[in-house]
Amino acid sequence: MPERLLAPEGSRVQLGEFDHGGATLVFEDFGSGARPVVLLHGIGMGRSVYIDLVQRLGGRVIGIDLPGFGEAPEPRRTLTMERHADLVAAFLRSREVADAVVLGHSMGSQVAAEVAARHPDVVSALILAGPTVDSTARTIRVQFGYLLRDLIGERPTVLWRGAREYLRGGPHLIRKMRATIVHEPEKAYPRVQVPTLVLRGQRDPLAPMTWCHEIVELVPDARFEEIPDHGHGTLISDVGPAAEKIREFVGGL
Repeated sequence: MPERLLAPEGSRVQLGEFDHGGATLVFEDFGSGARPVVLLHGIGMGRSVYIDLVQRLGGRVIGIDLPGFGEAPEPRRTLTMERHADLVAAFLRSREVADAVVLGHSMGSQVAAEVAARHPDVVSALILAGPTVDSTARTIRVQFGYLLRDLIGERPTVLWRGAREYLRGGPHLIRKMRATIVHEPEKAYPRVQVPTLVLRGQRDPLAPMTWCHEIVELVPDARFEEIPDHGHGTLISDVGPAAEKIREFVGGL
């Protein structure tokens, strides 16, 4: 049975696994209200990195460990971003969710974009935080270099949680990175038909300003917000400024 990681003490929470198409995700569903915020993590991460963010969101929250990350078992084959999206959409339908605010960080932003583009019946809004992969830098070497640059200035909380989850990510991390890098999210963005927030940390080398502006141009209904003095881990450590932007966006829907 999955562990309770996100839900505040005393709250009612549903924990479980969901199987679809030969892959399994782990979920934690708690809180109440319309427009549940669905949290999709980055590569090498898991839902546990959102502990601080969840305390500031309120309402209904659904945290997900994608296959092969966090507590979710390793799939037989590494999933593409599209297959991740199909799995997440099938899970949301199984829980009769038709108005999700899908929040994806890093690799999770690519999955989130595909959910919105491929399965508009389950999504009411989209939040792309630290969106990857910049179309002009689509190699493992360049992306790994960006990651090292970002980690130099990150807070200890980000380093600790990231290291822990990367170790849990298992021996197939390189294959998972390749699946992330070969994906072309710019093909999904024009098909997103819901309000979208593009969120970037000011010092984030993995989500360059030019790339974020390109996304805003491609998505029909998108806005951009930047968090000063933050890097790629803006949703993991010192999350107050990002949480405020997210609450404002969701509250205005």
